[in-house]
Amino acid sequence: MADLPGIIDFATASGSWERSQPAADRLIAGNPAQTVQNLFSDDSNQFFAGCWESTPGTWRVRYTENEFCHLLAGRIRIADEAGNSWTFAAGASFVVPAGFIGIWEVIEPARKLYAIFAARA
Repeated sequence: MADLPGIIDFATASGSWERSQPAADRLIAGNPAQTVQNLFSDDSNQFFAGCWESTPGTWRVRYTENEFCHLLAGRIRIADEAGNSWTFAAGASFVVPAGFIGIWEVIEPARKLYAIFAARA
């Protein structure tokens, strides 16, 4: 039997936190400071999971990947190009599909768990 990878327990997993900010050409408002801790990447480099945090701010997004999000803290609003918007608070779960173009706003400092699938072209 082949060696199988172990379970990744987010409560005890370690990984470095990487700091970033939205690119200047995407920033709409605020000065959001973001950190991400990727805790899992598969061998195909198409699936990722981890934790993300951000301070308040607003920026443009263009998704090339599918992302499942579970908001642990804070409040965010996502709006699409057609003017539809969704507001999520701690405890909410949602998916942003590949191809989504719109605006991401962190209203209150936010923290989420994510699982991303980035299909190869």
